[in-house]
Amino acid sequence: MHKGYSDEVKQDMRMLYQSLSEKDRRRYGAVEAKKLGHGGIVYIASLFDCDEKTIRKGISELNDHDCMEQERIRREGGGRQSKLEKYDNIDRIFLEVLREHTAGDPMDEKVKWTNLTRSDIAKHMLVKGLQVSKNIIRKLLKKHGYVKRKALKKSSSKQHKNRDCQFNKISVLRKEYEDSDNPILSIDAKKKNSLEICTERVN
Repeated sequence: MHKGYSDEVKQDMRMLYQSLSEKDRRRYGAVEAKKLGHGGIVYIASLFDCDEKTIRKGISELNDHDCMEQERIRREGGGRQSKLEKYDNIDRIFLEVLREHTAGDPMDEKVKWTNLTRSDIAKHMLVKGLQVSKNIIRKLLKKHGYVKRKALKKSSSKQHKNRDCQFNKISVLRKEYEDSDNPILSIDAKKKNSLEICTERVN
């Protein structure tokens, strides 16, 4: 019997063996057994904890040229087709469902999200005659640029001691300008620190 490999090599061989399909396992075992020569089948079967018949079957397949030349288990294109490719109207129906349930970032038009869950979207699409899984919904959300909405803070920060004073001053200034003949402009200033407010009247 072969004296064997080191513990490190045996561990690597077992990890590789476990990662393979059943067909590739017996063929990999067969290759290793043939490398070892006499006693190789017994040693490899013990190493991989499999039947010696499995290794012998693998050797038989390795010696069968017609068997080894088969490149595919299925015919080309014979696998299950994704619903993203199967249904031509899936994108249209998806966008119809989200049309009234889409919001976005006012500072970045490319960022958008929806208040519907993946289950909600799937139910709405089913009503429109298309049954899809939540995994397909996830792919559609990613495809059309939807992102997860960031969680908001549930606890508020401490109130500043001069907060009332600040708002009272703003109220006084606003009343002063409303009573004046100066034009009043409405400015979108949602983004923090994007606008400096001047509180001095221009002479």
